[in-house]
Amino acid sequence: RRVHGEKAKVDKKTLEEGIPDGWLGLDCGEKSMKIFCDSINRAKTIIWNGPMGVFEWDNFSKGTKTAMDTVVAATTKGALTIIGGGDTATCCAKWKTEDKVSHVSTGGGASLELLEGKELPGVAALSPA
Repeated sequence: RRVHGEKAKVDKKTLEEGIPDGWLGLDCGEKSMKIFCDSINRAKTIIWNGPMGVFEWDNFSKGTKTAMDTVVAATTKGALTIIGGGDTATCCAKWKTEDKVSHVSTGGGASLELLEGKELPGVAALSPA
């Protein structure tokens, strides 16, 4: 009987090996996290929308926690860091980093649409005609 959820069996696979049938990729591996963290460390502005894995389950939170730690470190070095989206904001709350980044917003999708230059109905309603 296969166990799903937080108590699921954990295994690591490389890109070359692939994820076998019947398994799910629920977190980032070490090679991927090195690539992500290298990018975060070079950035002067970081907009993060969406966790790296199923951060709610400890077995699959390592990628998200590593990214959070790296974003916090970048903030202390002067980077502008914006956390957008409910799940990513929840990550900040879980690891008590809300005051260690520049800004936290629960408006993930809306924030991205604003950055794309789309008109947001709520903002448009408040703006002078």
